[in-house]
Amino acid sequence: MTDAPKAMTLGLVAGFIGGLFGVGGGIIMVPGLVLWLGLEQHRAHATSVATIIAIATAGVIPFAIDNEVRWDHAGWLLIGALTGAYFGARIVARIPAVWLARAFVVVALAAALRFLVTS
Repeated sequence: MTDAPKAMTLGLVAGFIGGLFGVGGGIIMVPGLVLWLGLEQHRAHATSVATIIAIATAGVIPFAIDNEVRWDHAGWLLIGALTGAYFGARIVARIPAVWLARAFVVVALAAALRFLVTS
């Protein structure tokens, strides 16, 4: 795979940012897959989601060791997230790539503005 070094670098950056800021890494990975590795939007979302279990497992270990995880909240979040992720993945194919990219930007900007205003 000729893109292996790029993909590993993107994974390293996304994993680091995800572990550092508590985001899934997709905020870095999806744009990176589209803009740097040339994947189309739907494939980038699917590829990013395919890495989540490994990223989350690696990221939660240091937090769990330091007893920072509220497992009662995490369990309830997991139930909701599993349901939401399934249905989100089912409908994403119906959304045109341009609107999917725009929605991603809107969500990222809204989150950034909220942090900027409330911090």
